[in-house]
Amino acid sequence: MLHVIPLGGLGEIGLNAMVLACRGEMLLIDAGLMFPSSGMPGVDIIVPDFTHLRRNAAQLKGVLLTHGHEDHIGALPYLLGDMPVPIYGTRFTLALARQRLEELGVKADLREIEPRTPFPVGSVFSVEATRVTHTVPDAVGFIVRSPEGTVIHTGDFKLDPDPIDGLKTDLERWGEAGDEGVVCLLSDSTNSEHVEETGSERVVQTTFERLFHETKGRIVVAQFSSNLHRVRHLLDLCERTGRLVALQGRSMVRNVELAREMGYLDVPDSLFVHLDNVPKLAPHRVAVLTTGAQGEPRAGLTQLANGDGPVRLEPGDTVIVSARPIPGNERSVGALLDQLHWRGARIVYAQVEPGVHVSGHASRPQQRRVLELIRPRNFIPVHGEVRHLHRHLTTAREAGMAAEGLLLAHDGDVVTFEEGRGRFTGSVPSGRIMMERSGDGVVTPETLVERNRLAETGVVAAAVVLRRDTQALVAGPQLSGQGLSPDEQGVLARVAQDARAFFEELNPLLRGDDALAREELVKAVKRAFKQHTSRRTLVVPLVVRV
Repeated sequence: MLHVIPLGGLGEIGLNAMVLACRGEMLLIDAGLMFPSSGMPGVDIIVPDFTHLRRNAAQLKGVLLTHGHEDHIGALPYLLGDMPVPIYGTRFTLALARQRLEELGVKADLREIEPRTPFPVGSVFSVEATRVTHTVPDAVGFIVRSPEGTVIHTGDFKLDPDPIDGLKTDLERWGEAGDEGVVCLLSDSTNSEHVEETGSERVVQTTFERLFHETKGRIVVAQFSSNLHRVRHLLDLCERTGRLVALQGRSMVRNVELAREMGYLDVPDSLFVHLDNVPKLAPHRVAVLTTGAQGEPRAGLTQLANGDGPVRLEPGDTVIVSARPIPGNERSVGALLDQLHWRGARIVYAQVEPGVHVSGHASRPQQRRVLELIRPRNFIPVHGEVRHLHRHLTTAREAGMAAEGLLLAHDGDVVTFEEGRGRFTGSVPSGRIMMERSGDGVVTPETLVERNRLAETGVVAAAVVLRRDTQALVAGPQLSGQGLSPDEQGVLARVAQDARAFFEELNPLLRGDDALAREELVKAVKRAFKQHTSRRTLVVPLVVRV
């Protein structure tokens, strides 16, 4: 039997991790992270729950990487810490993975692969990478052959008739695999709601050409730092129009340096200028490539919007936001655009100038083309929120697939394939592990609830001084509030008086027990605070004995 077990990426954008298991061996396709929402204070990243892999560590024979985006490689350090298995990927994907691993001091066995060149993973699986067009170089899907049938995982892909690097999605190889027979297709669902063809990157190239030639002032372009195809034609455009380029944002600097070292970007050193020197240059002589198109609070574009750093936006500047908001980021991106408008610069973004961005993901007609080409016995949509998965299943039904082969899986489901038919046979542990970026600390759900309570209610520190011999109340409660409104701060003195009365009613024998004394102090302050404000707050007690 062949088992397909998603540990992440089915029901969310990000967190991609897909297990294939057969005859006592497993492989993992991608190990991605996702970033926290605004309601997760103190959480830097979220990674999949790898409990199932750790419990069966001896069976895991390797990890296949489709491409180098964080939502596909970002969780590798947290997987490999106690499971040192081989990592397979293309040249640039491994270079990005190596950077991520070295940052956290994790060593790995990285094995470079080439498209259309099969290789074994363990003794059960034979794997072949297939070239796909995406927004980062060297992206691939995988044809995975096992004794129980062939599975195709598309990775993130689109069908671009004229990609910047000339490397199209290898539909020919997928079609050949389909002719041989595919037991299950796992296909990217991100753009399943989009009814128009995903545009070619050449559209963006043409739009940038026009904008650069009509702009006399300084130009700032915000985009994903991993979209090196777009970076490449921006650098070429700057060189042709006589603009120097300043890079802003750690990932932008790092990725451009890496791509130049590996030969993916062939531009001279003389094209670049340090960000600190931008204010000294004539506006028409410079362009800034920055991060932060998703409204990230510490990224380059947010710094520009806030007026932080050496570059200050001015009237006459043009800011191009070359990305669309990832689902869930709409509000933060909208707030950032509002803030940029207040700076007086011209702001160009996809809603007003559609040609400044095209997606790296296949839309509905392209998804259907792949389904009709491969003709799988079974289909599991992957990489998307639940509505994206549902819509992709509808497309498969419209393409003629039989209902019994359409499988809506969720993270943790075990889908078993036997004699060409798929069925749900159970579940494994799955979920989201919230972490600090360093990986040194896990933020538990309970901790997150407490942090959100603090954000909603504020906190009051309450201190009392008791005589050690008689347990008499010498002083206090003294109250200090954080995160309170001005009105709440204003009633703390009255709260302290009422809490003192409540606390003095407590039997002196009970005040002799530190734990009981703290508990009663919390009750007294909470009761008094609620009487004066009709709200509850968290109380931190301190009992001092003299």
